[in-house]
Amino acid sequence: MHSSAPFFKKGAYMQDFIKINKDDNVAVALRPIKKGTSLEVAGVSVTTIDDIPQGHKFAIKQVKKGEDVIKYGFRIGIAQADVEVGGWIHTHNLKTGLGELLDYEYHPEGHSDVEPSEEAFFDGYMRKNGKVGIRNEVWIIPTVGCVNSIARAIEASAKAVKPEGVDEVVAFNHPYGCSQTTEDQENTRVLLANLINHPNAGAVLVLGLGCENSRISVLKDYIGEYDSDRVKFLQVQDVDDEQEEAAKLMEELMTYAAGFKREKVSAKHLIVGMKCGGSDGLSGITANPTVGLFSDKLVSKGGTTILTEVPEMFGAETLLMNRCANKDLFEKTVHLINDFKEYFIKNGQEIYENPSPGNKDGGITTLEDKSLGCTQKSGSSLVKGVLNYGEPVQTKGLNLLSSPGNDLVASTALASSGAQMVLFTTGRGTPFASPVPTVKIATNTKLAEKKKNWIDLNTGKIVTDDVPMEDVADELFQLVLDVASGKKVKAEEAGFHDLAIFKQGVTL
Repeated sequence: MHSSAPFFKKGAYMQDFIKINKDDNVAVALRPIKKGTSLEVAGVSVTTIDDIPQGHKFAIKQVKKGEDVIKYGFRIGIAQADVEVGGWIHTHNLKTGLGELLDYEYHPEGHSDVEPSEEAFFDGYMRKNGKVGIRNEVWIIPTVGCVNSIARAIEASAKAVKPEGVDEVVAFNHPYGCSQTTEDQENTRVLLANLINHPNAGAVLVLGLGCENSRISVLKDYIGEYDSDRVKFLQVQDVDDEQEEAAKLMEELMTYAAGFKREKVSAKHLIVGMKCGGSDGLSGITANPTVGLFSDKLVSKGGTTILTEVPEMFGAETLLMNRCANKDLFEKTVHLINDFKEYFIKNGQEIYENPSPGNKDGGITTLEDKSLGCTQKSGSSLVKGVLNYGEPVQTKGLNLLSSPGNDLVASTALASSGAQMVLFTTGRGTPFASPVPTVKIATNTKLAEKKKNWIDLNTGKIVTDDVPMEDVADELFQLVLDVASGKKVKAEEAGFHDLAIFKQGVTL
């Protein structure tokens, strides 16, 4: 992994804290540490002078006001007061050190791609256009929010007669498709078209009203060529009884989809999105670097991963820029970062209005702190692609995708760009889903045990049970293959499917 990653070995967690990088002047509490506790940190005696909550930082060297606080080997902010050895470092005495728009230089030296490894396989659905799905669902895609209730009614009726071989019938409701200005309308059209073409859908009913801006005749230009057996259209203003017409179309679509069967497929066809939300101080120590190891493993087998949530790259962006496979990708990454900063500035918002209250409760203090943990999900492989919002992935390997940090918007963006599933790490917990299977990965054992109905994998056992990270990454890789082969994640078992589109402008 890249140089900011923590060094792990068996036995590393049979203690109450971790010093992540040799250059750090803070350590992180792996369990709550009481005031007055004596510790030996990298050969130095430290006595805590405050209570240190799990996931939070404490000084292992004296830090003067105005000096850098170092974690992951990089600055995560500037001390706002003197901090004595053993003192708690958090929002009361640490502020971001980030500026506004920056100039960047490309320094690719010392970065190489992961080596190819033995091929892996899963049982997936080969589509006629060469794409591979991991679900065989029938989707109902409304062109406009006005028909959401009709879409739900069609979903309910179709579920009652769903044939064997169709995994699920899902209506993806959203509030858009009309009363949007140009950029937002474009986002809606591109994203809906991408979902209509997504291989996890064995068949799709596109449900329109008739008078909306993104009506079916307009959306067809974005969909491109399509199989008329797989995709059918219903504009409800044109028919007397939309439920009756929908029932006929859904029967045809479900019959068509039921004809697909799972078959052995190479993992090189897997596209996996990577996202974190409700992060805590253990996110960058357990779950995110575990996902990074997974990403490297999938890439080594010819597969593809996509990292998004651009605002949570701020402060760690140079780590990604210098891993770009060529200068052109470096320049695209510079635009990826600065264009998003310009978006904040244009709307009169602070660029660094982050982390969230939940992040801070969990021990993340500044955006640099959050970003250096967030980017651990990218592993160590080279960046092979940089995508605009709504742009389908074209290049195998690690890709970066433009999207905000919002959990539902970013996860939907990953699905829109082609991800067949999303890995979602969390330290606080969240029940949401996305249009594709969303694997919830807990950063800590307390969350995993409390929310067993939400969490699919616990990486907190790296801390609590001294399990080597490499073993947990192998477990995650196998889980991904199992989910790709049909195993339902907890959100699917609950029947959750969410869709959220990036809104940037005025609603008319």
